[in-house]
Amino acid sequence: MAVNEQMLKSIIEDVLKGMTDASKAEAPKAAPVETPTGTVELEKMGELTKTGTAADEVLIGVAPAFAEFQHVNIVGLPHDKILREMIAGIEEEGLKARVVKVYRSSDVSVCAHDCAVLSGSGIAIGIQSKGTTVIHQKDLPQLSNLELFPQAPLIDLDTYRMIGKNAAKYAKGESPEPVPVKNDQMARPAYQARAALLHIKETEHVVPGKKPVEMKVIFK
Repeated sequence: MAVNEQMLKSIIEDVLKGMTDASKAEAPKAAPVETPTGTVELEKMGELTKTGTAADEVLIGVAPAFAEFQHVNIVGLPHDKILREMIAGIEEEGLKARVVKVYRSSDVSVCAHDCAVLSGSGIAIGIQSKGTTVIHQKDLPQLSNLELFPQAPLIDLDTYRMIGKNAAKYAKGESPEPVPVKNDQMARPAYQARAALLHIKETEHVVPGKKPVEMKVIFK
């Protein structure tokens, strides 16, 4: 589906210009959107069609463009560092992480729920290229979740690590305290145009009907 990105960007930017000068002064400063290359490679290992049998695993479901067509999140955090932290958090709890790319949708809830169904523990993390993240459980409705982190501009590497730890704790049958999150009312308007553009770019790589593919993570 053809989308005029420049037109969308212009419309959103016109809306943002309606903010007062004082509000603009309080808005967080945006970091560069992208870098030329990433320092992690996701090597395709094969389609996943059956649920895993290992109860000590947590799947990390990444959206279609993650670490392939986009390499940093909305505020410039590299995907390789984000993956390292989430995997480290899972491993610190004594569990194993498997990375799976979901192609059929760019929706973070779909990525997370599809992988939760395929996870031996029934728990998975979903993450979009722009950084929005969710912890999901297989027997919950797709649009529900265990923990949601919608304000991607406010998620730092320490938080991604804690997300990994909490996902592992859920997989072990524990009931952890939710990961503390920051809240900034100015984050949404400040990053709205960029978030829309990044989502469009992610969606360009959606392949309807394509099965999730397990990825071998190669840090360079």
